[in-house]
Amino acid sequence: MVNLDQLYQQVILDHSKQRHGNVPFDDREALGRSHQVNPMCGDEITAEVVAGDDGKFEVRWEGDGCSISMASASVACEIYDDEGREAFDRAEAEFHELMHSRGTVEADEDVLFDAAAFAGVSKFPARIKCALLAWIAVKDALSQAESK
Repeated sequence: MVNLDQLYQQVILDHSKQRHGNVPFDDREALGRSHQVNPMCGDEITAEVVAGDDGKFEVRWEGDGCSISMASASVACEIYDDEGREAFDRAEAEFHELMHSRGTVEADEDVLFDAAAFAGVSKFPARIKCALLAWIAVKDALSQAESK
C-alpha cells in the first residue's frame, strides 16, 4: 500500500523528470524575465514571460539544480498554464505560507494542486529556498510583463 508521503515524493520526482514549461528560450522578446539563485546550494532558475500565439502570456523557464527546485518550477508553470493567473497567485501565497510553516500547516490540494506534494519540504529549513526559488522567479517575471 502506498502512503501519502510516498505519493508526494513520486509527484516531485515526476515533475523533476518531466518538467512542465522547461523549454529552450527562443527569439521572442521577453516581456518579463527573472533570474534567481540559491547561494546555499547553487540552484538557479530563470523564468521568462513571452506573448503566446494566442496573445496570452506564456511562462517558461530554464534552470539547474536539485529535484526539489526543478519540480517546483514545473509545478508553478503548470498551475499558471492550466489554471490562470488568479489561481497561480492564490497558490503562490499559500505555497509561501506552507513552506514557512515548518510542517504545521496542512496543504490544501484544491488551491495548491501538485504543489501540495512539497508539504514535507517545509520540515527541512535548508530545502525551503529550493522549493520557493521558481515561485519567486515566475511571480517576478509575470509582474514585469504586466507592467509593460
